[in-house]
Amino acid sequence: MLAGTGSDVGKSVVATALCRIFLQDGYHPAPFKAQNMALNSYATPDGLEIGRAQAVQAEAAGLPCHTDMNPLLLKPQSDHTSQVVLHGKAIGSRSAYDFWRDREKREAGGEEIDFRAEVCAAFDRLAARYNPIVMEGAGSICELNLKQHDLVNMSMARHAKADVILVADIDRGGVFASAYGSIALQAPDDRRRIKGIVVNKFRGDQRLFDDGRRILEEVCQVPVLGVIPYMNDLHIEGEDSVALEKRGCGERNDGQGEQGITVAVVRLPHISNYTDFDMLEQDSRVHLYYTDQPSELSGADIIFLPGTKATLSDLRWLYQRGLAAAVLRAHREGKSIVGICGGYQMMGYEVLDPQHVEGDDERMAGLGLLPVSTTMNGEKLTRQVTCEFGQGYEIHQGVTRPVGDARLLPLTTLSDGRIAGYRTSAKCMGTYVHGILDNAPFVDFLLQPWADKAGSRTVALDYRQFKEQQYNRLADHVRQHLNIQKLYQILTSND
Repeated sequence: MLAGTGSDVGKSVVATALCRIFLQDGYHPAPFKAQNMALNSYATPDGLEIGRAQAVQAEAAGLPCHTDMNPLLLKPQSDHTSQVVLHGKAIGSRSAYDFWRDREKREAGGEEIDFRAEVCAAFDRLAARYNPIVMEGAGSICELNLKQHDLVNMSMARHAKADVILVADIDRGGVFASAYGSIALQAPDDRRRIKGIVVNKFRGDQRLFDDGRRILEEVCQVPVLGVIPYMNDLHIEGEDSVALEKRGCGERNDGQGEQGITVAVVRLPHISNYTDFDMLEQDSRVHLYYTDQPSELSGADIIFLPGTKATLSDLRWLYQRGLAAAVLRAHREGKSIVGICGGYQMMGYEVLDPQHVEGDDERMAGLGLLPVSTTMNGEKLTRQVTCEFGQGYEIHQGVTRPVGDARLLPLTTLSDGRIAGYRTSAKCMGTYVHGILDNAPFVDFLLQPWADKAGSRTVALDYRQFKEQQYNRLADHVRQHLNIQKLYQILTSND
């Protein structure tokens, strides 16, 4: 198990590296995270939903993803409530208090579900098929007020009889206190499970930390297995919007200044599946940035409205922030406006919610860019799909239909004949298909109206090949700075 001294210390990335390293070394690894809280999710081959991080780790391990790799997913809908996804299916929404209250069995969907038994059973099924299992904890392993109800950290390590490697982030400071405290605050049996420390995100000359490494081992009485330097040019799809907050307007993917096609992604409060834009961000023709400022949309050639877990709430926010007006102004000026999933719903004439799936609002006017109407419903559609541009996946609630006799062109027609998106022109379009930007034909279609700004840089990226290169680069980087031999000794000992 990769456990952490806190959130965003790099557990997911280190777990991804180990999945690829074990695969390279001839083993059959699989990732596992009992409970995930994230808005970045993915559809499995059998049409179920898991956290994006475990889908990425499965890809690094050379496996198709499965819900047993992330049996419980919480998708925040507000500051206080989350949608609960169990074994890939949404079973309702619960407040944080209700979910963490003092009971093993928590009511969901009209019945009581023993979440601890469910996640343990998922692990057991996975462990019967793969070895080793690369487990990931969540946040800090020392949330003492939640310890009694823990499903994902040390309680899961006990069930799996897992060796625990503590990941500490030196970049944020306080690495000695966070590592020592994380170990010292464990019960004696759990403390003995922690077999090593990984100091992550180191910057500078590692020789300056030689004394630090010795001191850390002395105070924690646990070996430091490695000090992993920060890797600025590595591109591994992120787990949630914590990492996205560090990527603001003005960051360029290729250092080529103002040249190229400028793409702005509106950073919605409940943005989900922002990994949709990872390939486009690496395209040499493009300068892509995220923003929540109306003034920063004026310089964009293409504006994306991304997916969201709260379409009506984020649509209201667009109006309140002045972003809706900025998007409409950009449309009048001939800029490209593209919506994906929730963003596609916002581009229509209206969003209806008669069943109060998202809240109290039963109707909200959309941006009016596409003559379609969306009606929310309680059924969530999750599946992998194929369209004329390539492959992708759907994760959404709501049905979108043309209004009246509106003249619309299908943007994405799926292999079963169903239309999953519309356009009025090559510069105004929306789709339900996540991952559509991973397909070079769609990227070329999107950029074609702005081809004169791309200059000589006209070759689209092979994103699948690019991801394989990144997994191998990550594995090489971690091998260089982690004592893999010592790790194997830990895994094969009877201690």
